[in-house]
Amino acid sequence: MRAKAFFINGGAGRVICSIPAFEKYAETHNDFVIVCEGGMNFFKAHPVLHKYAFDNWHKNLFEDYIKDRDCVTPEPYRMWHYYNQKCSIAQAFDMEINGLTEPRDLPSPTIKLTKSEAITALNTVEEVKARTGKDKVIVIQPFGRGVRIEGEYVIDDTSRSFHLTYLLDIINNLREDYGVIIMSEFQFPVDVDDSKIPCAWPQTDVRIWAGIIQNADHFLGCDSVGQHIAKSVGTTVTAVIGSTYPENISYPGDSNFDIIDLGKDKRTFSPIRLTMEDYQDMINDECMEMTSEDIKTVITSCRKRLGKPKKYSGNAVVQEQQTNPCCEPKGFGK
Repeated sequence: MRAKAFFINGGAGRVICSIPAFEKYAETHNDFVIVCEGGMNFFKAHPVLHKYAFDNWHKNLFEDYIKDRDCVTPEPYRMWHYYNQKCSIAQAFDMEINGLTEPRDLPSPTIKLTKSEAITALNTVEEVKARTGKDKVIVIQPFGRGVRIEGEYVIDDTSRSFHLTYLLDIINNLREDYGVIIMSEFQFPVDVDDSKIPCAWPQTDVRIWAGIIQNADHFLGCDSVGQHIAKSVGTTVTAVIGSTYPENISYPGDSNFDIIDLGKDKRTFSPIRLTMEDYQDMINDECMEMTSEDIKTVITSCRKRLGKPKKYSGNAVVQEQQTNPCCEPKGFGK
């Protein structure tokens, strides 16, 4: 049997979810490669998988590594167990990569940062604490990968992201007592006055985000990469789920996770990467709508996980000349 070249595509969340399956595969195979169509970010520095992984632009990749191997493109969304809510995305990768007929329990994915990355992330969190005067920090990732901006509106046709109105209520409550770091590729207006504690808006590499989430006291997010990073690094999570199923895309059995399932009994399965139908997205259009009680539940979960607020008493010094992901003036108070 010929060795295999596995092609992994999609966003960083999918990549992270494939790691446990490849770790298992490497226990019994040593002649395979992973072609990273979406980037090598989370295979870099991995103690086992780094040597097997290549960017798809790697010099002589075809001649040296693909030509004599069978090409395989694992697609967890096309596994029966996945689209029938019998397994998670990580388990679906595992079944396909390792030839299993039933899902099994898997360890958390391994993410390995360099010392430089870890220090940059730690300094970012310490800077937020120093500037806000809060000793505890929460990272909030409000949007999935598919959002777009239409004027003053943030739109997610897949109904996985927070609506801005509800998000602002949550942020404004939490930043009274905790440092808030917003994980978003774009900024949005947060109504503040001089008495409000500012938020931080780092614009940085996803690997640095892994370190920031690791050093944070809690993570609040939707169906996106942040919760998978938090799973890997052991940070507690409040995951707010809408159109997708927690059994597929989150970790409902993990004691570190509080899953607030807004879409329960409302959603229908959207056959992403199976068909091009749009009917399901139309049905799921209101799955991320929140009542005042839902907002209160999210805030209560975060505050319970964060614990009693404390004033920052560290000795961090903000050094403006350093290359730091926290931005100013946009980074704080906007």
